[in-house]
Amino acid sequence: MGKIRVTKAGYLYFDFFYQGIRCREYTKLKNTPENFKIMKAALEKIESEILLGTFDYPKYFPGSRIATQFSQDTKKSDGIPFEEFAQQWYKNNMISWKPSVRKDFKSILNYHLIPHFKDIPVIHITKAMIKNFRTSLAQLEGRKGPLSNKRINNILSVLRLILNEAAEEYEISNPFVKIKPLPVRKSHIMPFSLKEVFTFLDMVPRDFYNYYVVRFFTGMRTAEIDGLKWVYVDFNNKKIHIRETWQNNQWVPPKTESSVREIDMSEIVEKALLCQKEKTGHLELVFCTKTGKPLDYNNVSKRIWYPTLKKAGLTPRTPYQTRHTAATLWLASGENPEWIAKQLGHSDTQMLFKIYSKFIPNLTRKDGSAFERILNEYITNRERDE
Repeated sequence: MGKIRVTKAGYLYFDFFYQGIRCREYTKLKNTPENFKIMKAALEKIESEILLGTFDYPKYFPGSRIATQFSQDTKKSDGIPFEEFAQQWYKNNMISWKPSVRKDFKSILNYHLIPHFKDIPVIHITKAMIKNFRTSLAQLEGRKGPLSNKRINNILSVLRLILNEAAEEYEISNPFVKIKPLPVRKSHIMPFSLKEVFTFLDMVPRDFYNYYVVRFFTGMRTAEIDGLKWVYVDFNNKKIHIRETWQNNQWVPPKTESSVREIDMSEIVEKALLCQKEKTGHLELVFCTKTGKPLDYNNVSKRIWYPTLKKAGLTPRTPYQTRHTAATLWLASGENPEWIAKQLGHSDTQMLFKIYSKFIPNLTRKDGSAFERILNEYITNRERDE
């Protein structure tokens, strides 16, 4: 709703929004009750015509410096439909995104945003429209039930980026201001104890023993281990170089800049990789199908991971818990958090303390030897008992 305001010099002026643009039109009328009444009546008429779509800006304010923005030609260009603006936004920005981000953004545009806002002029999208859209998303069914708050936030984040650009281009107020993301439940961390790790390894099919040894004791992400090539395994320096990942059936760079890293091989990881080299050393990938193709994450999870958990009598949890397990075992053994952060591909220790704070007993070592010692002690005792 527009307002009648007063300048410091005591003159009245109009202050209202038209086509998403804030308009201030000044007059030579002094701030008197009679003049205020005249201005108020004029503003009510203006807002009525805006609502009906009959408002002619240059007719009301012919000498205005912004009147030319609302000529018929400009109205037509400013009234660009959301679909057209969104497609152009995607085309202009996709070069700066990773392939996985492009794919996700394109899916969000095609399945959610464009069907809902298709022909609405991008400058006419309001805060109420966004909230109504958010409500409609909450009523949709995903693969595992209603869309989660996290997924809804991801969809809205793309809409936010589009409207941010529209606000800059057309110099309008952004309707997304003060719309907060929906609350998201923190993912539950369920790391394995060292005993549970070896219980799992005892039960896992032998073809995947080396695969899970490397997962449990390096903290590699699924896309990193599934994309690991022999050229990046350095036995001489006992390092694993993370340079490429296999995600969404395509090769993409590591998740972040800090994810490009070197992981130190512990003795158990080195033995597992040497054993694996006898099986797949003639192929490009360390862990792959019999034909040398990358593993299918969903297939491995359904066919190997969850059945092994059940067979071993372990609490069901996601494969990502192997990464949490490596982090918590390193911390529990007293390794230096900075060394651990580098192994995991974190830029600093902030994430480490935030997620795993309760697993940090001390800050004594920094080279992996503390974990190596506790691991060797466990293996020695285990072999002696057997």
